[in-house]
Amino acid sequence: MSEVWFITGASKGFGREFALAALERGDKVAATARNTDTLNDLVEQYGDAVLPVKLDVTNRDQVFAAVTSAHETFGRIDVVINNAGYGLFGTVEEITEQQLRDQLETNLFGVFHVTQAVLPILREQRAGHIIQISTMGGIVAFPTLSAYHASKWALEGMTDALAQEVAGFGIKVTLVEPGGFATDWSGASAIVAEAHPAYAALHENMAAQRAQVVLPEPVGFKSAILKVVDAEVAPKRVFFGEGPTQMAPQVYQQRLAEWAEWAHVSKAAEGK
Repeated sequence: MSEVWFITGASKGFGREFALAALERGDKVAATARNTDTLNDLVEQYGDAVLPVKLDVTNRDQVFAAVTSAHETFGRIDVVINNAGYGLFGTVEEITEQQLRDQLETNLFGVFHVTQAVLPILREQRAGHIIQISTMGGIVAFPTLSAYHASKWALEGMTDALAQEVAGFGIKVTLVEPGGFATDWSGASAIVAEAHPAYAALHENMAAQRAQVVLPEPVGFKSAILKVVDAEVAPKRVFFGEGPTQMAPQVYQQRLAEWAEWAHVSKAAEGK
C-alpha cells in the first residue's frame, strides 16, 4: 500500500529529496513550502500524488489548516517530516534578541505546531511515524551557531520525551541528525548577525575551517530516509553522513571523562 507523507520545507534541499523518495516509489506527498510555485515541477511530474500546500510553520493556524487539508485530501497521514528550518550565524554577543526568537519560532515552535496538529490523526490511526530533522549540531556545538544549537538541542529534548509519550499509540518517532551537506543552509537560506570587531579573529578562523571542507551532495538521502521509514523498529536517533559518526564518540568520551573527573563535586552537592 502507498503511504501518505506530510513534509515541511519541501521546496529544496533535504525536503526535496524526501519528497522525491516518496513520490518515486508511488507514495503520496503533502508538500509544503512558503512559495508553492517552487513545487510546480513536482505537480507536473507526479500529478495528484502531490498536494502543494503554502505554509509558514511559524503560523499555528496555517499549520493546522495544512494538516487538515492533507488529511481530507488523502484520507490518512503516515509519515510526517518536520524539515523546515534555517541557520543563524553569530556569536551570543552578536545576535539580537529578535533573531534568537525568530530562530526558535521556526526551528522549534514550527515543529511543535506540526507535531501537535498531526498527533490526533496518528493516535486515531494507532500508527504513524514522526521524523524530526535535527542535525549533528543537536548534540555538539560550534562557535557562531549558538542560536541554531539552542533550537536544535531543545528539539532533541522535546522529541526524546515525545517518543516515550506516544509509543503506546503505535506512533514511531525518529530524530535524523545530518552532518554537513552541500545545500544552501549556510548560504542563501542563512541569517548572519552583524559582526562585532571583538570576534573578527574567531570569524576568520571559522571561515578558514569551512573553506577547507568539501561537503558532499545529499545524493543518498532518498535511500536513507526510506530505510528509516520502512524499518519495523525505527531508530530514535540516526546520523545521516559519516561526519557525525566520527565526531560524536569523541564528544561523548570527553563529556564522560569530565563528569568522572568532577564526580567528587557531584557527591559534595549531596553533602557527601
